[in-house]
Amino acid sequence: MALFKKRTVGKPGEWYYCLEHKKVEEGPECPAKNRFGPYASREEAAHAMEIARERNLEWENDPRWHDANRPAGDDPA
Repeated sequence: MALFKKRTVGKPGEWYYCLEHKKVEEGPECPAKNRFGPYASREEAAHAMEIARERNLEWENDPRWHDANRPAGDDPA
């Protein structure tokens, strides 16, 4: 008996962006390793790569993640 049930059919209203096929899917059609989501709408999922790019830029420019310029023992919080 499987511990986790594999969900083969997605739930209506859950939107994903498939990285392999470069398309928006309603419900998870492709494996989790190949998709971003879930998103609340088709439109939001269609902009998944743009959203990821913006989040990456925010992370790269966040001073809390750049330890190289911080003196040892200095806590950013």
